[in-house]
Amino acid sequence: MHAPVAPGLLPGRAAALKITGLRVEFPTITGQSKVVVRDLDLAIGAGEIVGLVGESGAGKTTLTRSILNLTPTPGRIAAGSVCFGGLDLLRLPERDLQRMRGRDLSVVVPNPRGELNPLLTVGKQIVNIARVHLNLDGKAAQVVALDMLRAVQIPDPERRMKAYPHELSGGMAQRVVIAIALVCSPRFIISDDATSGLDVTVQAQILALLRQLVRERDSAMLFITRDVGIAAHFCDRVAVIYQGEIMELAPCEALFLSPRHPYTAMLLAAFSHNPRLRRGWSGPDTAPRQDGTQPGCVYAGRCPRAQPLCVGSKPVLGEVTPGHWARCYFPLETA
Repeated sequence: MHAPVAPGLLPGRAAALKITGLRVEFPTITGQSKVVVRDLDLAIGAGEIVGLVGESGAGKTTLTRSILNLTPTPGRIAAGSVCFGGLDLLRLPERDLQRMRGRDLSVVVPNPRGELNPLLTVGKQIVNIARVHLNLDGKAAQVVALDMLRAVQIPDPERRMKAYPHELSGGMAQRVVIAIALVCSPRFIISDDATSGLDVTVQAQILALLRQLVRERDSAMLFITRDVGIAAHFCDRVAVIYQGEIMELAPCEALFLSPRHPYTAMLLAAFSHNPRLRRGWSGPDTAPRQDGTQPGCVYAGRCPRAQPLCVGSKPVLGEVTPGHWARCYFPLETA
């Protein structure tokens, strides 16, 4: 079955953000463009957390930057649209986009030390965002900043308002970054591997906090991670990306209990403690990577189930069971 534009939302959810046919290219020394995100469709509903998982170089960060129309130089968006609030973000004037970034669209980054200004107190940094995007005076912005520090569960927030970033622990600095990202109650949030540098206990606290704030504010979140275990426990749906294409998209439980794409199975096997599963789906990766110029599936060279059809013709992202999508001619059977 051919997939409709922006594969299905969970029942009862309206799309907060809808990506259609997004294609991002980078020039190469040969003169040919390298496609990093390939004709990608995805919709994320209000109040929903969608995970995006895949190995390094799959196109996760390029996708997130392109959603905000901040494609890394020298890349360019060759085609597609990103609709948010009835507007195509890729066709808005830069001045309008700047107003929306930080207010309606926000990003939580994985390196709080690099994000925070070492010369300003954390309170001042939150106040500045509130004043610029919410048009508040200094006193009102101070109140909002203090309330936000309480919302992210920073102890003794009155004292922390006056602290500099170097005076905070890694976990507390990450909470400040979340406070900055959420102070304007954005309708769409991108978390780009935001918990990767934290220890397990702090990581669990940050994830619980993010989920709580997303639910309370009815925001939508795209949660990028290299750790499929985190995605399994945190997300409502999970999309698996490989070489810029979504290979599989499904509700969390369905994807982890019954993966349908061979790449998803191999990705899960890499994290599994089950020796039988690891032996069955893991092996030396000696096949050359497809560069996307071939007519077939970009995963065909590595796939243990590949057949001539896979090499000669590109599969579409089709609905294999209700709400479960896979880009494969020969999807795995359900257990």
